[in-house]
Amino acid sequence: MIFYKVNEIFYSLQGEGLYAGSPAVFVRFSGCNLKCDFCDTDFSSYRLMTSSSICDEVAKLLPSTSPKEKIAKGDDRTRAKSPMVVLTGGEPALQVDDKLVDDLHRVVRFVAIETNGTRVVPAGLDWVTCSPKEHVPLAGKTVLLIQRVDELKVVYTGIDVEPYLTIPAKRYSLQPCSMLNVEETMKYVLEHPAWNLSLQTQKILRIK
Repeated sequence: MIFYKVNEIFYSLQGEGLYAGSPAVFVRFSGCNLKCDFCDTDFSSYRLMTSSSICDEVAKLLPSTSPKEKIAKGDDRTRAKSPMVVLTGGEPALQVDDKLVDDLHRVVRFVAIETNGTRVVPAGLDWVTCSPKEHVPLAGKTVLLIQRVDELKVVYTGIDVEPYLTIPAKRYSLQPCSMLNVEETMKYVLEHPAWNLSLQTQKILRIK
């Protein structure tokens, strides 16, 4: 039996990127392979959970008013059309596998991941947000092992971020570092329109 190290599971609003403002169940995994000075997440503690127990807890957090749909013809199981599940961390790609993604799809329609891009992610994910770190070198046209990026989200600290545009992505988001350099980031986005401004609205709203 496979166990995952889960820091917490909670229901809130997605605060960052393209889906900011969307209701979501967050599954935060413990542990990371990088150490970033600006990281504001305590993911040292965890509980061991199976894929089934994770899905059960996610299902309990879904609002009862969520629209439901049949998974397949003749199947009596249903899943919610909304909200989505966001796999985050730490670095979730250290643990997330095909089985967990498949099982979550039996509960919700949309499963997203937020990763630093240094590990391969399961193919069945619906949205991959890659947030590369400035001390991790680019390798060719990708960030180490990441094989798919839907949204590239870079934390702006004043460094040259144009090399990140060589990474194929559907959307390029630039985010102030801990909301401390918002004006500087806004100015950069206005001067470089390939980027979209991403704010940490969870900090503005003071929610989890």
